[in-house]
Amino acid sequence: MTDSALPPLAISMGDPAGCGPQITGEAWKALHQSPGHAFYVIGDASLYDVPVAMISHPADAASVFGSALPIMPLKSRLQGVVRGTPDASMASGILESIERATLHVLSGDAAGVITNPISKAVLYSAGFNHPGHTEFLSAICEREKGGVFPPVMMLVGGGLRVALATIHVPLLDVPQHLTPSHLRQVTQITCAALKQDFGLNAPRIALTGLNPHAGENGTIGTEERDIINPLARTLRSEGMDVTDARSADTVFAEMLDGRFDAVIAMTHDQGLIPVKTLDFWGGVNTTLGLPIIRTSPDHGTAYDAARDGTAKPDSLIAAIRLASEMAANRLQNV
Repeated sequence: MTDSALPPLAISMGDPAGCGPQITGEAWKALHQSPGHAFYVIGDASLYDVPVAMISHPADAASVFGSALPIMPLKSRLQGVVRGTPDASMASGILESIERATLHVLSGDAAGVITNPISKAVLYSAGFNHPGHTEFLSAICEREKGGVFPPVMMLVGGGLRVALATIHVPLLDVPQHLTPSHLRQVTQITCAALKQDFGLNAPRIALTGLNPHAGENGTIGTEERDIINPLARTLRSEGMDVTDARSADTVFAEMLDGRFDAVIAMTHDQGLIPVKTLDFWGGVNTTLGLPIIRTSPDHGTAYDAARDGTAKPDSLIAAIRLASEMAANRLQNV
């Protein structure tokens, strides 16, 4: 579902030496005849090999989107961008683009933000002090809105919606992160997003087990018996449609058969492997729990592909389409 009355979507530039400029231009070529997917980029016009139109306000994007890629210029100057070669001197422009796009969504001038890939190593070398992209967005939202917005990562692709209970955590450390309070928070945020952003009135959520065969009643691990299943029972008593821990080797097939609307995986790879296997090029990373719509291509900067001009835009196009659908659903479900 899309709504051409919504404000345009804001796209961050990403790393200018990475694939972002190329896939953004290709996404515009694919979508410029679709007003419901209108977007603009905060970046440097010289990066894009398609017709561009400079704009001064997000509201200007819709009128030019059909004939040119709308660009809102950076305040930071980019000099000497070499495709495929990361450069820490680009960090200020990269961060400016992300922050301004986020602020536009918070102010209502944009319907959602789609973030192009960045290299955290490039940003770290310039003093960036957040664990990653998502945490930076969350910090901006907390600064501007007050309160706390714990983000939840969800991958969408191949017919699956998979949220992650833990993300970049070593496997040996995962059990200590799977506390009842943390799992409750992740499940509640996922359930709320499925209603608000995906238009599901009564979402059905499956929890994976941490251990093989979901622990087999404690014989192959106890996290399911002692933590996951007791929490699931409590959540069901509160009206949420949540399963006990299910074996991760079958639950994704069950979702594809229509039994569930989303799966919450206990570990990063447990959740990402099925999505990337089913839809390697078109998967989308979306962040739940923020006061804004945020989606992103489910891949990195692809410096080699940027250098060769072979980057595929499929994931960015899917991220734009998903952001449009989520924004329309959120408007209806506020």
